[in-house]
Amino acid sequence: MQSISRKKIFFPLNPAFRNYLKLYEREIKLPVSYEELKYYDYGIPVYDKEGKDTLWESVMYPQSMVQPIHAGLKRIYSILKAGGDQTAEEHLHIERIDYCTFGNSHPFRIKIVNNYNEVYDYFYIKIADASRIYGLELEHILSPYWMNFLVDGNTLVEEHIAGVPGDQFAKDWLDRPEFNPRRIAKEFVKFNERCCFVRLLGICGLTILSSTLP
Repeated sequence: MQSISRKKIFFPLNPAFRNYLKLYEREIKLPVSYEELKYYDYGIPVYDKEGKDTLWESVMYPQSMVQPIHAGLKRIYSILKAGGDQTAEEHLHIERIDYCTFGNSHPFRIKIVNNYNEVYDYFYIKIADASRIYGLELEHILSPYWMNFLVDGNTLVEEHIAGVPGDQFAKDWLDRPEFNPRRIAKEFVKFNERCCFVRLLGICGLTILSSTLP
């Protein structure tokens, strides 16, 4: 009997899509790849404030790998956030590298800290998946929010998107008296309108294409 799996299928990037990403400077050469980050020695489980296992583990690398990996990750952050300006890199340090053992894409989460003000930020390194990148690019084009991401071969780098995870929101926020369900409903309507707009663009594009064919 064949086993049933709910795991999401990964789709490779075809040459046409890669050319599009290169045209808009989404695909560039990065100093650290997803595969290189997999060569860690061991991991320590990360627990939340309630002591529950988050299914992330903080990974440790051989001493000979730490410096080049940290330097490469700071450079990636500069490219992602500052267009490659390296002036702030000397004031940054990599505080932690986490690996998700449960997520479908098994991402790495990088915590980076500004030594001047102790402000920290995250970014993620994942396996490049065409469907995920399509979604990021469409969100970037159609929504009011900028989506920063980079691709290099089989590596996808994403900025951290601030917010509350859906399961945590449903558990801890839905019943709060200050929660306004109308605002959430409006956001769902806006999201649906953007999806309809994408479908309309696709239909118009196919119509125009078919009218030009002999």
